[in-house]
Amino acid sequence: MGYVVLHLDKSPSNEARMTAHIARTQIPPNADPSRTGVADRTQAINYRLAHAGLTRKIGKNQVKVIRVMLTGSHEDMKRIEAEGKLDQWCADNLAWLNKTFGADNVVSVVLHRDESTPHIHAAVVPIVTGERRKVKEKRIPDKPGKKKYRKKSPDAVRLCNDDVMSRVKLKEYQDTYAEAMAGYGLQRGIDGSVARHISTQEFYRNAIAGQKNLQDNI
Repeated sequence: MGYVVLHLDKSPSNEARMTAHIARTQIPPNADPSRTGVADRTQAINYRLAHAGLTRKIGKNQVKVIRVMLTGSHEDMKRIEAEGKLDQWCADNLAWLNKTFGADNVVSVVLHRDESTPHIHAAVVPIVTGERRKVKEKRIPDKPGKKKYRKKSPDAVRLCNDDVMSRVKLKEYQDTYAEAMAGYGLQRGIDGSVARHISTQEFYRNAIAGQKNLQDNI
């Protein structure tokens, strides 16, 4: 029985370079150009930010999008593909994303089949409602005679990566994603493992370096 692979990575940029990778307008060294697809991911991110109803200006370094990569063990993903179940696997992944982050926040979902292991790249804009998590944790009773200020509406729309990427939430994502993928023979990795995930950029830096070393050896 193989394992699910769920990786989340935050970004404050407009994601133009990552969109080029995901939409395959820029071909990575380990991809097959004959099996690519196209999606206007950056425009979708900006549209969600512009139409979400935010009342505060977005900060320069504020996280605008969370990159989500979903797949499974290589052998199991190839098995799922060979059995003709990849379309249903994609549908179940989309259902999990929409349920977990909200359908309006899931602005792009792209399947890659041109690399060794089929996988999905999703873009999630961290729009939330309600009181900030940190405010709830630090709230203290009002003192008598203290001047009171009007509290923000609990239904206020906010761009808040901290609420979406809290430690509790990240564990919850791993648990619920494994449950959603159990029907494909995939299970959760070790809870509390100290294994470190690498970013997409780091993965491709390693791939390019490995390719260069192979060429030098030849």
